[in-house]
Amino acid sequence: MTQKTATKTTKKPKSFTVRSNSNLNLPSNPLVFEVFDLVSKQRSKAKKVEVLRKYDDQSIRRILIWNFDTSIQSILPEGEVPYEGYDEQNTYSGTLSTKISEQVRAMHVKGNFSLGVSDVQGHTTIRRESKHFYRFVQGGDNTLNAIRRETMFINILQGLHPLEAEILCLVKDKKLSDKYKITRENVEEAYPNIIWSDKKWV
Repeated sequence: MTQKTATKTTKKPKSFTVRSNSNLNLPSNPLVFEVFDLVSKQRSKAKKVEVLRKYDDQSIRRILIWNFDTSIQSILPEGEVPYEGYDEQNTYSGTLSTKISEQVRAMHVKGNFSLGVSDVQGHTTIRRESKHFYRFVQGGDNTLNAIRRETMFINILQGLHPLEAEILCLVKDKKLSDKYKITRENVEEAYPNIIWSDKKWV
């Protein structure tokens, strides 16, 4: 009687391909939200820092300092941003902040986002307007009264791409990290030459 020998087939282990976030390229002159979104997608601190350094720009630094430096205080009203005039307030039921949020949600649903300066939905950009940001913080421009200052801020928001306008609404209340995974530690490592006003030297 011939005894059959059972042959055990060894299955090869499945191979998994780990996707890498190595593609750090954006269109030329990207909008600030595109840079912040790319930073947020990076899993490691080193990669976040790399993106911030790659797309270093004065306007990005101004936004990040405004948000993270605790000594810099906005003199704009906290919370929802209203419309500038009576007509706008009656045409749209809600605040400008609400409208911006709805536009942002709609863009996410449609998957229709900006590609830098080719975007046609915004008339201006944070890069262009950042030179005016000092007017919105304490000690920046004491010649402006509150109404004129708030009107200027609203006009900038209405000219920006919705995702950039959203960034300004977050930053004025120091809430950028509520949406974007960027920390002060990331910023300090990326831009070590920033002089933080709230940092005590010992």
